[in-house]
Amino acid sequence: MRKIMIATLAATAAFGLSACSEKAQDAAGEAANAVADDAGAAADAAGNAVEGAAEATADAAGNAVDAAGETAAAAGDAAKDGAAKALDATGDAAKAAADEVKK
Repeated sequence: MRKIMIATLAATAAFGLSACSEKAQDAAGEAANAVADDAGAAADAAGNAVEGAAEATADAAGNAVDAAGETAAAAGDAAKDGAAKALDATGDAAKAAADEVKK
């Protein structure tokens, strides 16, 4: 799109300059170049902004995945600890019941 804009500006400037004096032609040419440079700089800035936003989004998504993984690991550890405690309590209760039966 940038190339199309530059080509259009150049063609317009060429047609307009054909009827002007040399000084006017030079001034118009410089103005056309300045407009083309400004358009290019704006396109570059927009591209950089989009790239920065994409990188920030990717970083945020990566951080969310990392946090979810850490939460799942913590939940797994808690479940394992709870199961171990329940198993110990069941074993203690069975031992106490066996001791009562022996009496």
